[in-house]
Amino acid sequence: MISTGSARTVLDGPARERIAAAIGRAEAATSAEIVVMVAGRVGRYRSVALLAALLVGLTVPWPLIWFTRWSAADIALMQAIVVLGLLSASLYLPLRIALTPIRMRRTQARQAARRAFWSRGLSRTKGRNGLLIHLALAERHAEIVADEGILERVERPVWDEALRHLSAALERGETEAGLIAAVEEVGQVLARVFPGSPDDVDELPNRVIVTG
Repeated sequence: MISTGSARTVLDGPARERIAAAIGRAEAATSAEIVVMVAGRVGRYRSVALLAALLVGLTVPWPLIWFTRWSAADIALMQAIVVLGLLSASLYLPLRIALTPIRMRRTQARQAARRAFWSRGLSRTKGRNGLLIHLALAERHAEIVADEGILERVERPVWDEALRHLSAALERGETEAGLIAAVEEVGQVLARVFPGSPDDVDELPNRVIVTG
C-alpha cells in the first residue's frame, strides 16, 4: 500500500542518498537529466469537504420533518450541529482526501507534476532532454514528465510501462526500491536515445526533491 506519510518520513536521509546515487549512475550513461521529486501531498481539497458539508446540511432536515415532530428550531439546531461536525472533521486531511474523487486527485497530481517540471528547470536543459519522476504520496499517484526532445524519440507507452512497475512497487510499500528501479529503467531508455559523452555537464542536481 502506498504510504501517505510525509515525504521525509517515507524517505529518510540515507534512502534519499541511495536514490540520488542511482540517478548519478543512470546519468553517467546518458546526456539526459533525471530528477526525482516526492511530495507528501499536492492539494488541500477543502472545496470537496465544504461541498459535502453543504449537501448533508441541506439533506438533514427532511427526514426530521417527515418522521419526527421536532420543532423548526430543533431541526435547525440539529442541522447546524451536523454541519459544524462535518466541517470540524474535514480539518483532518486524510478525510478530505478520502472524500475527493480519485479522478480529481489524479488530475491534481498530474498538474502538480507539470508545474514542478517547469519550475525546477527541466525544460531548460541544453538538449531539451530533462525527465521528471514525480510521486504524490497522499494522492497515491506517480507521473513521468519528459521534455520535447525526449517525446520526439520515445513513445509514451514506454513511460507508462515504467509507471506501472513503479506503482506496483509503491503498492507493496517499497517506495525507495520502486523509485530506484524507475530511475534505472528510464535511465536505460535514455541511454539508448541520448548516449552520454565525456564532455557532458550535469545540468541539474541529482538530489531527491522532497516537499510536504
